[in-house]
Amino acid sequence: MAAKQILVIDEGTTSTRAMLFGANGKLHGSQQEELQQYHPAAGLVEHDPVEIWDKTLRCCQKIVEQAGGAEKIAAIGITNQRETIVAWDKRTGEPLCNAIVWQDRRTADMCNSLKAKNLEPMVQSKTGLLLDPYFSGSKINWMLQNWPKVAAAGDNLAFGTIDSYLIVRLTEGDHITDASNASRTMLMSLDGRDWDDELLKLFSIPRETLPKIVDCAGNLGKTSARLFGAPIAICGSAGDQQAATIGQGCLKKGQTKATFGTGAFILTNNGGKPPRSTHRLLSTVLYQLDGKRTYALEGSVFVAGSLMQWLRDDVGLISYAGESEELARSIQDNGGVYLVPALSGLGAPYWKADATATITGLSFSTTKAHIVRAALEAMAHQCSDLKIAFSADGTDWQSLRIDGGMVANDWMVQDLADMLNLTVERPEFFETTALGAAMLAAMGAGIYKSLEDASVMISGLETYEATIQPEQRNVRMAGWKKAIDGTLSN
Repeated sequence: MAAKQILVIDEGTTSTRAMLFGANGKLHGSQQEELQQYHPAAGLVEHDPVEIWDKTLRCCQKIVEQAGGAEKIAAIGITNQRETIVAWDKRTGEPLCNAIVWQDRRTADMCNSLKAKNLEPMVQSKTGLLLDPYFSGSKINWMLQNWPKVAAAGDNLAFGTIDSYLIVRLTEGDHITDASNASRTMLMSLDGRDWDDELLKLFSIPRETLPKIVDCAGNLGKTSARLFGAPIAICGSAGDQQAATIGQGCLKKGQTKATFGTGAFILTNNGGKPPRSTHRLLSTVLYQLDGKRTYALEGSVFVAGSLMQWLRDDVGLISYAGESEELARSIQDNGGVYLVPALSGLGAPYWKADATATITGLSFSTTKAHIVRAALEAMAHQCSDLKIAFSADGTDWQSLRIDGGMVANDWMVQDLADMLNLTVERPEFFETTALGAAMLAAMGAGIYKSLEDASVMISGLETYEATIQPEQRNVRMAGWKKAIDGTLSN
């Protein structure tokens, strides 16, 4: 069993981790380091790619040592924050500038200008995405236009999402990206095998700067021998939300998961056909195996766990994450307080990049418990909005499997079941994003023949059912609608 260990790199928005899995899905070890976020101005979010690489490598080296050496590891699986863009020098792999993070809104004017030219229908038809700063294409264009060092790199210039950057550093030269990450750039058509000429022209991006698009599992490359003492095969790669969908076992059409990490992302497996949304949802590649794609319908919420982090670190209403549950339980209801967490604009189904957060219903009877509870309630409120949009697109959720750091909060999980009026299923092992990457790598390494076979790595589920009356749910949602309408009209 030792020779079948999987090293997973889980590179998130606020931390990077290396995790060691057995072929049975059991976690044997984890190393984590925090990542610094830079906010040069309102709406701007950047990372230092050197920090990302240095900390990722350090975590991996510790895990390799714990495993007993590189020869004890069958494969590496990679999962990553999506849409974040890095520019580097092809000769050295060294970054040319800070990375522009998925949360960044600096290209809002560019996206609005393209919308004004009625280009969104073409973009959505090809990519399944909407014109929003969230996606990578406009970020790459901005780098080329505004950072002289990037434009000056000429033939040596390379761009990539975080998976691509990590692979080029691990292999010391292989410039590739998997299809799930490529589908988030706004530069690849959902049914195309390569970058789309019309989209590259729209964003003025040279094709030769972009990576080769490959499967999510298989022989994706080998690490440089000098990093870990011997080469290790890279056999799995997927964007974090796709990996979590796999790690939740949503391998059949119609199965749905929600991840509550920095943001909240709900994906429904749509099988082998790209979904076409008419209600402001996204179509995305869930995974590609042997050149064949499975697709998903996605609703993206920009602020979830980052709201708790903001309440703790910047506002000081809580001193640790678990306090939010204690405060929510300490009162009977929200006291009429609603919080719309548009700290990075609003994602699905509204897509308002310039929206700002609001707290409404404050009075002298309001305590910090009411505000914190309203912040937690916003998770269920946002999910309810998405449930309506998914249903309108012909996809009704039968149940919802949840994961991510926030789902350790039992109160919030019950609130989701109450407000969605659905069975909510929480796995015993929360880190399903990393598990999905491990499943892909295990399949790519030949330990399992299929993702269905690899699903034996998944642990059991705990279920929550709705406990409130419809009248209570209706009152809550009426208050939320008033709050969100006020935010959208600002």
